[in-house]
Amino acid sequence: MKQALIHALRKRPFRCSEDPALERHFKGHKNAVTCVHFNPNNKQLASGSADKTVMIWNLAPKGRALRFFGHQDAVTGVQFSPSGKRVASSSKDRTVRLWTPSMKGECAVFRAHTAAVRSVAFSADGLRLVTASDDKSVKVWSVDRQSFIYSLNQHTNWVRCARFSPDGRLIVSCGDDRTVRLWDTSTKHCLNCFSDCCGSSTFVDFNSNGTCIGSSGADSSLNIWDIRTNKLIQHYKVHSEGINSFSFHPSNNFLITGSSDHTVKVLDLLEGRLIYTLHGHKGAVTSVAFSQAGDLFASGGGDRQILLWRTNFDSNSYQDVLQKHGRRATPDPPPHLSDIYPRSPHLHHPQDSAVQIHPAVADTRSADPQVVELGQPTHNNTQTTPSRHNDVSQARHVDTSRVETQKGDKSGSWVSSAAGNQTGAFSTGKGRREEEETVLTHPLEVFSSHASSLDSTLQHIVRQLDILTQTVSVLEERLTLTEDRMKECLLHQSQILQNLRASREQQRSESDTPPDPFT
Repeated sequence: MKQALIHALRKRPFRCSEDPALERHFKGHKNAVTCVHFNPNNKQLASGSADKTVMIWNLAPKGRALRFFGHQDAVTGVQFSPSGKRVASSSKDRTVRLWTPSMKGECAVFRAHTAAVRSVAFSADGLRLVTASDDKSVKVWSVDRQSFIYSLNQHTNWVRCARFSPDGRLIVSCGDDRTVRLWDTSTKHCLNCFSDCCGSSTFVDFNSNGTCIGSSGADSSLNIWDIRTNKLIQHYKVHSEGINSFSFHPSNNFLITGSSDHTVKVLDLLEGRLIYTLHGHKGAVTSVAFSQAGDLFASGGGDRQILLWRTNFDSNSYQDVLQKHGRRATPDPPPHLSDIYPRSPHLHHPQDSAVQIHPAVADTRSADPQVVELGQPTHNNTQTTPSRHNDVSQARHVDTSRVETQKGDKSGSWVSSAAGNQTGAFSTGKGRREEEETVLTHPLEVFSSHASSLDSTLQHIVRQLDILTQTVSVLEERLTLTEDRMKECLLHQSQILQNLRASREQQRSESDTPPDPFT
């Protein structure tokens, strides 16, 4: 079947310059890539992974990559702030972290939810964060104060994703309760609930002008809703497995999707059809994202790599692209237009045709950039038993030992940390990489009874802190509601006083007016 498809593709008369082109790939994560996002300056790309790290990739040809350690479980979401000066990440360890994407490695940490945090996103002004969690809630946070503002609690199952509208007045969220909810950020009320999903909703987002929202599902469907009319305007089912992520092009003319069927697909939203299927990942595609200019897009997958693509299909005017597409031959039935298979770095057999599917990229394996590790002190990879005198001092640092890592985050006694002085050595050898991976994936056995008792004590403290955090969140929410009611009461009282003063002045004016002698 695959050979027949490749043979059919070779019969295409020509390849258009509007085809998306694979530029390079990034390899550095030691587990599945779960999320990707471009810096608004188009010079950096952030990624998160199930290996518990956040990486910042420099898009310059020979730029260094930064690896940030700190999360104690898989990273589920990552996003640059609108200014590009901060990176927010969410994790299954119930925390959200704010990173400085530089060699300083500064990081601020706060406990966000009582269960895994599935997504994090900035508002357009960069002053607020919205998070979605398995505790069935959506929460909004102040970035500057790093404090809780309010929560939205009408979902009845895990919340998978939440996003601000471009103007910041709305929030859209989706979850395993098969609903997509639209919230008003001023009243905190649910304005609408879209429940036409046949399965769990996996991802949701606004288009660039905020008039439409898209939602994808585990049933491989993609829906586009017009929030001005609250109607479903487009429905796609082009993947064979669930859609994990999608991204609107800044022009709103195109949309890319990533699926567990190992493909990235490009949709033409104006014509309502699939125009490209991109093959390159060897596992599920877990995340896709357009750059702010729309000239690039990235895809991350379960094969631990990130593919960087040149868009191209948005370079010419839309009418010209449609005209050229109409003249092209395709082996796929409508609405498919073409499949793009990036060439792998092995020798190819002689071909019976000069037409190439992807001649621009002869080798997708770009040279791996040099990685600077931040938040991880220089250490010896041999397994050692933690000593009594350094248990407390190392409890606030991120170490390769999972035991010491849990102590650092579960202590709960700190909010921010600077990892600038914790720069680790570069990974320069295959043996060392394997050793590091082994140490990261296999916790050390604690032979010391003192270390075991300290660990159990810290776990007890963590449980108490979770209860305290939840209580504080409830109190903060109640205080916010009380403040709103007080403002309403004050406004109402002020209006009453103004009415009383107006009525008194009117009575005085009537009493001071002399009677008319002719009446």
